[in-house]
Amino acid sequence: MTWRERLIDIRPLRTNRPFRDLWTGSSLASIGQQIATVAVLLQVWDLTRSTLWTGAIGLATAVPLLLLGLVGGSLADSLDRRALVRATTVGQVLAAVALLAQAVAGNRSVLLLLTLVAVQSGCAALGAPARRTFPVRLLPADQVAAGLALQNVAFQVSMLVGPALAGIMLAQWHYPAAYAFQALAGIASLIAVIRLPPMPALRTGDDRQPARGTRRSRGSTPGGWRIILQRPTLWGSFATDLASTVLAMPIALFPLINEIRFGGAPQTLGLFLSAIAVGGLSAGLLSGTVTRLRRSGLIQLLAATVWGLALAGFGLAGPLWLALGCLAIAGAADTVSVITRGALVQLEAPDHYRGRVSSVEHVIGVAGPEVGNFRGGLLASLTSAPTSLLVGGLAAAFTVVAVGLTNRPLRDYRTPSEDGHSPPPESPTAAPAPATAVANGPR
Repeated sequence: MTWRERLIDIRPLRTNRPFRDLWTGSSLASIGQQIATVAVLLQVWDLTRSTLWTGAIGLATAVPLLLLGLVGGSLADSLDRRALVRATTVGQVLAAVALLAQAVAGNRSVLLLLTLVAVQSGCAALGAPARRTFPVRLLPADQVAAGLALQNVAFQVSMLVGPALAGIMLAQWHYPAAYAFQALAGIASLIAVIRLPPMPALRTGDDRQPARGTRRSRGSTPGGWRIILQRPTLWGSFATDLASTVLAMPIALFPLINEIRFGGAPQTLGLFLSAIAVGGLSAGLLSGTVTRLRRSGLIQLLAATVWGLALAGFGLAGPLWLALGCLAIAGAADTVSVITRGALVQLEAPDHYRGRVSSVEHVIGVAGPEVGNFRGGLLASLTSAPTSLLVGGLAAAFTVVAVGLTNRPLRDYRTPSEDGHSPPPESPTAAPAPATAVANGPR
C-alpha cells in the first residue's frame, strides 16, 4: 500500500456528485449544530443559573431521539427516504428559525427553549435512520467505508471548529448570530438533500425495483431486531459497539481524574476532550489504511479492543502526556471502529430492512454512551475513578475478544470488492448465510 493510499480515500467526493452534495450540506449542518449546542447551553445557564436545568438539555435531546428513532426506521422502510429526510430537515430548519426568533425577542422562558430543542431533536431522530442509508445507495460497495470515513472526519472537524466559532459569535453578536448560522446551515443541508435522486426502499432480492407498499416493505420496528438476531455479522457488530460504550465510556470520569491527578485545572479537562478528538481526526485523515481493506469485521474487533485497553491505560497513567496519549489512541480506535461498523451494517442489512436496522444502530449509538457514563460514575462512587476506568476498559476489551472468538462470520467478514450497492441479497427470513463473508483468501 502506497503512502497516498494510506490517506483518507476521497474517491466518493471526486467521482460522485450526489454524495459530494450530501457531504457538503451535512458538514455545514454539523458545524451549525455544534454552534447551537453551545448557544443553548449558555442561554439556559443565563436564564436559570442552575446545573439542574443545564442537565435537562440532555434530557430534552435524548428522549425524542430514543422515542422517535425507531419510528424513523420504520418510516424509512416504507417511504421514499429522500422525501422523509427532506421533510425532517425542513422541521429542523423551522425549529432553528424559532430558536432565532425567541433569541431576538428576548425570551425568558427556559421551558420554551427546551421545547424547541426537543422538537429539533425529534425531527433529527425521525430522519436519522433514512439518512444513514444514503451512502450505501449512492456509492459502489467498495467505496461505502470511504464515504463513512469522510463523514466521520467532517464530524470530528465540526467538534473542533464549532465550539470555537460559537465562542466568537456569542461574544460578538450574542445568541441570534449562533441560531441564524444554524438555520442557514440547515438550509444548505436541505438543498443538498433536494438534489439527491429518489430513494425508495427496494424489494427483497432486487436492488433495482422499488418496494410497492407491500406489507413486507412496511414492516414494524421489530423486523429490524429480527434481521439483526438472524445474522451473526449484525448482532456481533452491535454487541461489539455496546461492549465498548457501556463498559468503558470515560467522559463522566474526566472531572474526577483531572482533580485527583492533575490539579483540577479547566485547561487540562479541555485537553482530555481535545485529545480524543485529535486522535479521531488523525485516524480519519489516515483512514485509507483501513477503508481499502476488506476484513472490516476483524478490523472493528481489533479497534474496539484497542479502545478498551487504551482507556484502561488512561486509568493507570500518571504523567499528563501519557494520559493524553492514551486518550488519543482511544479516539483513533473509536473512529476506526465506527467507520468499519457503519459500512458493515449498511452492506449486510437488506435494503428493505435497512432503515429499521439503521434505527437500531442509531438508538444504540445514543443510549450506549449514556449508560456507559452512568456505569462509570456509579462504579467510581463505589471504588475510585482509576479503578472504574481500569475495570471498565479491561472488561470491554475482554468482552470484544469473546465476541470475536465466538462469532466466526463477523471475524471472517469481507467487504464486497466488486462495484455495486450491496452484497449478494439473502432472504430476510432465512437462517443467516455467509454470502458476503466467504472470501477467505487475501485481498
